[in-house]
Amino acid sequence: MATRAMNVKMEESTILAVRKAASVYNLTMTEIIKEALDEYLEKLQNDPFYRLTASVEEASEEESAEILSELDELTDDDLTISSKKSFEA
Repeated sequence: MATRAMNVKMEESTILAVRKAASVYNLTMTEIIKEALDEYLEKLQNDPFYRLTASVEEASEEESAEILSELDELTDDDLTISSKKSFEA
């Protein structure tokens, strides 16, 4: 996969904290930022809203509002996986 550069604006205190952590762990600032971003993206991608809407490229505002409304009504028990089945083609 190709690597591309991008600019990111951060508070000075965050930059200093990243720089300090990089120094302590002998890493580059880029390595720390990339790892943090990877972890955050994984968290987002595991979110039920993301999983329900990621394949919907263009949902209208009304459709998005309906999905969010339905998700707000779900409890943790509703989102618990009760069983799994695997199928092979």
